[in-house]
Amino acid sequence: MILIDGKKTAQDIRAELKIEIDRLTSSGKSVPGLVAILVGDHPASEIYIKSKSKACNEIGMRTLTEKLASDTLENDLLELISEYNFNKDFHGILVQLPLPKHINENKVIEAILPKKDVDGFHPISIGNLVIGKDAFRSCTPAGIQELLIRYNIDTKGKHVVILGRSNIVGKPIANILLQKKEHANSIVTVCHSAAPDVSYYTKQADILIAAIGSPEFVKAEMVKEGVVVLDVGINRVEDATAKKGYRVLGDVDFAEVSHKASYITPVPGGVGPMTIAMLLKNTFEAFTKYG
Repeated sequence: MILIDGKKTAQDIRAELKIEIDRLTSSGKSVPGLVAILVGDHPASEIYIKSKSKACNEIGMRTLTEKLASDTLENDLLELISEYNFNKDFHGILVQLPLPKHINENKVIEAILPKKDVDGFHPISIGNLVIGKDAFRSCTPAGIQELLIRYNIDTKGKHVVILGRSNIVGKPIANILLQKKEHANSIVTVCHSAAPDVSYYTKQADILIAAIGSPEFVKAEMVKEGVVVLDVGINRVEDATAKKGYRVLGDVDFAEVSHKASYITPVPGGVGPMTIAMLLKNTFEAFTKYG
């Protein structure tokens, strides 16, 4: 069994981007910029934004966080997005979700210019992805594919089974891996709550991607020998013996499944760290293409 180290891979990506940005800086050229917009007080969102800012600073990327009150009007948020759409210093715009209930998330996502949609959520980005055109891919699915690439895991003709059909992970990674392209070209099955017996499908998987938000749902008897497992789940489970009072578990029972897997991601330290790394990579791509 080979452990897929997402933390190390994310560090490698940041180091590669830093080299490119250092070259720009040393030659007196402008550098990529990413603005994050946070509305209200959401602890998990604040942690993510701080991590994003730290990662940007480490590689020399321009970064700015716009923190708005929870009662910010929808129109005021849309106006702010419009300003950054035409701000040449910032090549990526990230509006942190979830937003307060009085703000229409779809309207906000659609307000971002597709060329600055480094989160990959705009309908144009998603549409281009589905039909196989070049597009920004949402960061967690892009990170999954990047791990497969960097660990030389062949996807051509392989049966990829995805647990979960969310717009953030399940649907986009399915569309990424079924494309007739290098590092994709897979036979893809998407499983969800309507499946009468999920294990019927998971037992067929050459590559299993779990993104359902159910701690240790996937057991050893649900997979075949040699399966490649990418666990996207991040589940906090109460544990009085733990220092923080909880443990973080994936959607896969690592202790059981790791004995049958050929490759597997841990939780934490697997897919999770790749999300910010791919956000930075998307921003650099936006800079090089449209900056």
